Amino acid sequence: MKSPFNLNGKNIVVTGGAGLLGQTFVKSICQAGATAVIAEYDISIAQKAKEELQQTFPNAKIEAVEMNITSKSSIDLAIKTLIKNLGFIDALVNNAYPRNQNYGKVFFDVEYNDFCENLGMNLGGYFLTSQQFSRYFKKRKAGNIINISSIYGVIAPKFEVYDDTEITMPVEYAAIKSGLIHLTKYMSKYLQGTGIRVNTLSPGGILDNQNPRFVKAYNSFCLSKGMLDKEDMTGALLFLLSDASQFLNGQNIIIDDGFTL
Repeated sequence: MKSPFNLNGKNIVVTGGAGLLGQTFVKSICQAGATAVIAEYDISIAQKAKEELQQTFPNAKIEAVEMNITSKSSIDLAIKTLIKNLGFIDALVNNAYPRNQNYGKVFFDVEYNDFCENLGMNLGGYFLTSQQFSRYFKKRKAGNIINISSIYGVIAPKFEVYDDTEITMPVEYAAIKSGLIHLTKYMSKYLQGTGIRVNTLSPGGILDNQNPRFVKAYNSFCLSKGMLDKEDMTGALLFLLSDASQFLNGQNIIIDDGFTL
């Protein structure tokens, strides 16, 4: 009997697949038996990530495709290319995080144009990519979209964890990630009856050589491990991609070791 968690034969696109979480997602998808597609705005970045992953996992089924999530023509061309090369697409993982050079400033230093540009590139890019993939999924009468949000799309920032550090929680991030969770609900409801389901995965803090003061302060709000490793996200992702979650729709799964409690 086939396990409902089995991903054999599935073709899954991961935007930002060459990034910190993206490469981890790609690796886990391949290990579960599916073909993972690394989608990046620059094909050379996608190709390099593919080559690096296949050096470690030579039997992994990985494809690379160029796709700018803020360009309708780029997305459409990527979809056509993948259908030609793979035959079909089963799922889209919206994981890319485009931002401009002024992203990440403290609240009073954020310019209106930068705020709008970053929301447009990121939340707007997720909308555009989901819209175009949904057109294809609707014709196929089956599809699965997973949006990667954040705990800060769910709760207000705990600004105290950033005290005595050089980082902050950007206001654009809060707007993008909270909007993405509701965009998920909107799409899942709008696409009712099409065979397409849409869910969100919201990670907590991921270890990435952050300031030790920040890590200690962050961990004080958690229940056991504290900040998580990127691999800690893969179980929930594979669940959402599998048939085991076939009746989960419009939901947000939070993985944060209790930080949001």
